[in-house]
Amino acid sequence: MTGDALLMDGDCGLCTHTAVFLHPKLRDKQSIHFLAIESEEGQAMISNFPIKHQQADSVYLLRNGRSYIRSGAAIRGLLYLKWYYAMWFPVLWLVPSPLRDIVYRIVARYRHKVFKRPAMCVFPI
Repeated sequence: MTGDALLMDGDCGLCTHTAVFLHPKLRDKQSIHFLAIESEEGQAMISNFPIKHQQADSVYLLRNGRSYIRSGAAIRGLLYLKWYYAMWFPVLWLVPSPLRDIVYRIVARYRHKVFKRPAMCVFPI
């Protein structure tokens, strides 16, 4: 696959709900693809990322040939959405990365307890 991709946990209720929420709000449906990290294609993409990113247990964004993880991936994901969502990118980018990543890690730690695991993986979308 070529182009940009958002790789998320296919066995995560939060990730599934996020993809289902975001997909209809994309400016261009062909601009980004949602993939499961566990998929063969997802693992192949991750194997090309820098070692530091390969070892992160995180959401991944491949944008313009660069990989992003954690809150950086989540916030850059806003850039694919319609203007009224994308306008939040500069506001959220002002929050320092270490603080954003702390919040990201807290959400990631408790996501399986709060969100029910999906019956089946909905990726790729």
